[in-house]
Amino acid sequence: MSTALLTDMYELTMVDSAIASGTAGRRSVFEVFARRLPGERRYGVVAGTGRVVEAIRDFRFGPEEIAYLESAGIVSERTLAWMEGYRFTGDVYGYAEGECYFPYSPVLTVLGTFAEACVLETVILSILNHDSAVATAASRMTAAAHGRPCVEFGARRTHEVAAVHSARAAVIAGFEATSDLEAGRRYGLRITGTSAHSFTLVHDGEEEAFAAQIATMGPGTTLLVDTYDIPRGVERAVAAARAAGGELGAVRLDSGDLIAQAFTVRRQLDDLGATSTKITVTSDLDEYAIAALGAAPVDAYGVGTQLVTGSGHPTAEMVYKLVQREGADGRMHEVAKASQNKKSAGGLKVAGRVRDERGHSAQELVVSAGSWQEGLDYLERAGARPLQVKLIDGGQVDEPYIGERAIAAAAECHARSRAELPYDGWRLSRGEPAVPTKTVDIFEGDD
Repeated sequence: MSTALLTDMYELTMVDSAIASGTAGRRSVFEVFARRLPGERRYGVVAGTGRVVEAIRDFRFGPEEIAYLESAGIVSERTLAWMEGYRFTGDVYGYAEGECYFPYSPVLTVLGTFAEACVLETVILSILNHDSAVATAASRMTAAAHGRPCVEFGARRTHEVAAVHSARAAVIAGFEATSDLEAGRRYGLRITGTSAHSFTLVHDGEEEAFAAQIATMGPGTTLLVDTYDIPRGVERAVAAARAAGGELGAVRLDSGDLIAQAFTVRRQLDDLGATSTKITVTSDLDEYAIAALGAAPVDAYGVGTQLVTGSGHPTAEMVYKLVQREGADGRMHEVAKASQNKKSAGGLKVAGRVRDERGHSAQELVVSAGSWQEGLDYLERAGARPLQVKLIDGGQVDEPYIGERAIAAAAECHARSRAELPYDGWRLSRGEPAVPTKTVDIFEGDD
């Protein structure tokens, strides 16, 4: 499917006017960054990069798109002709997917002509803002879980397409599985699921419901035990599994005081000799609820609403700004927005992370340079770990950054990046970014 109309009208009207003024072909550099971390969080997580690359690859104005734009009278015939041959031919650099980021980190950098880079703004931001918001919430949740597995259950709490991409972002940030089948099919994610309260209610009693589920899923399944009375439900669940010749895999608690119930259920299971039976909890969990359950005998968490809505912050608040462009003199010039409270810094930026003697992230070093290589050379002299990778080279997509393999690589990248954070970075409370950003301008042109 073409992604060309997943954009705002003003992207196309700008191109139309730029073609008329003769500036459409000027070499330009656009940058994605966030001025702040939503909710004064300590770090953000980059997610959606692989989807962005695919969206740029599929950004084509086919006959149907051209016919619609022509009928709507949005742009001139000359611009419609330009659109018919549109192919992104520039370069795209970005933070490795899964990497932590901070205010003014150059999360994505797009180099091309003004026209070909301008039209990509909306689709790039819609993907990165959604996926990074979900991944940031997911990372805080998996950090709070301290190694206990988290599973994504949010498909019923968001748009059906957003649910698929939320699952992808959650797995990048440490979630182990999803309940969404389309996410499993499209991205090769591990899927999981058993039953809801309606399954228990449709049967004449709990015993019949548990026996029916075990008959199809085996005694190692997870039984939902809080439809009626929890102690009685636990007793019946264990008995049903043993009647089928095994020990129950897990019980799920979905309501009430989860902390108190986890303790009483664990005691009851142990008294019944079901010491191997685990406890999974659900019920509108967020990172704070998961942290509060840290001392309780809980084995796994199922998270839905709060995950897919970014735990109160459904956007990463990233923006897409022109930071460098070719002038009438043929030279590249740094440009920046100077509006109060919305300032940006001009120049092509190359970013690295400086670590202290313990291996913890100590500084985000952002270098405004005349070229990519010039910036990398500066980072090497400063002993900083480069954060960006080349995603698209001359319009050609680097295949390892898309598809199923990219998700596993991004999950590994995030685990390493989060492990590097200093202690303050793991706090759930509001505060300053865990890593300060230092910007250095070595561009020899104008500032």
